[in-house]
Amino acid sequence: MNEHIFTSDFFAGNRDRLRQLFTGTAPIVITANGLLQRGGDDTYPFFQDANFWYLTGLNEPDLVLVLDKDKEYIIAPGRNAMRQTFDGALDVDAIIQRSGVRTVTDEKDGWRQLSARLKRVQHVATLAAPPAYLDGYDMYTNPARARLVAALKEVNASLEPLDLREHLARMRTVKQEPELAALQAAIDITMATLKDVTRVQQLAKYGYEYEIEAAITAGFRKRGAVGHAFSPIVASGKRACTLHNITNNGQLAADELVVLDVGAEVEHYSADVTRTAALGKPSPRQRKVHEAVLDVQNYAMNLLKPGVTLREYEKQVEHYMGEKLRELGLIKTIKTEAVRQYFPHATSHFLGLNTHDAGDYERPLEPGAVLTVEPGIYIAEEAIGVRIEDDVLITADGITNLSARLPREL
Repeated sequence: MNEHIFTSDFFAGNRDRLRQLFTGTAPIVITANGLLQRGGDDTYPFFQDANFWYLTGLNEPDLVLVLDKDKEYIIAPGRNAMRQTFDGALDVDAIIQRSGVRTVTDEKDGWRQLSARLKRVQHVATLAAPPAYLDGYDMYTNPARARLVAALKEVNASLEPLDLREHLARMRTVKQEPELAALQAAIDITMATLKDVTRVQQLAKYGYEYEIEAAITAGFRKRGAVGHAFSPIVASGKRACTLHNITNNGQLAADELVVLDVGAEVEHYSADVTRTAALGKPSPRQRKVHEAVLDVQNYAMNLLKPGVTLREYEKQVEHYMGEKLRELGLIKTIKTEAVRQYFPHATSHFLGLNTHDAGDYERPLEPGAVLTVEPGIYIAEEAIGVRIEDDVLITADGITNLSARLPREL
């Protein structure tokens, strides 16, 4: 419903900016993601590489974008008769209209043209392939970039790839007007849905976390979102102390708090909003913990402005959180190890095409960046978990809270 937000001019402009930022003469070659097997001949739902979408607006797998001096073209993969029967043929006219790239070639002709160029150059600019497996996250990565690099090397074994990830991260950090419109639409849908779901009369109807999740899913879809931007977190009681508790199958109890960390997706852009709700009358202790988190969030928001580096900001927020934890009787001295026992995650991350979006955490913030602000306190021994999260835009002199209309009170 929101495709009118982004026109081909947006994607063409991004390609032009990348050329200007790169400054080199080497051809730029960037691949779409590929499909991943779920089981047998079934695949997981397709999610496009965010950088490829940012440059083309296309959601098809296995396309390759080539920017070479004043030329640009897309190489489209072939589809056998069976694949066309089930998935349909590629719509070349739609690819041209959406992306603004006027030339779309088939795989054979496209690679013949690209290969002729690659054999005459020393460098090719692309996005470096991640490791096949990310140990820190215990997950496999999409093999499309590695497959592209291997194909480029097959044409010219002496080619030296130049990594464009930093260039695109810088571009994507500062949001343009259509991006802000998509983000605000996603945030508005998220706020409206959470308001509905957390009404006192409504909360009383739920018996299990998954019932709240189902209500949020329905709310997102009926308001026009694609769905969830990430796996929703609905975690009550002690389960809220597991930060990414996405099983959402616990039974709700009237003496517990429930953390709702969710975000709608609109035109690939993600909202990311968290509220903590009381399932019954909150205890004085629950109120104090919630008030402490809210105080830390207000403090963090007051720090954010152009020129701030997130590394330094996180240190300041950590110290202030330490003061609150000491007031709550949870720690005696404000040291990182003690604070992180009850506040184990960062306060902010960039937000955009990915929920944890591209951005340089060492670079001073600029107007146009969009961030989350999400402090939390997690006391497993008391079965209390509280997180409050809003999405903010860095402006010329501070921030605008894009999710300010959603009440933060317990």
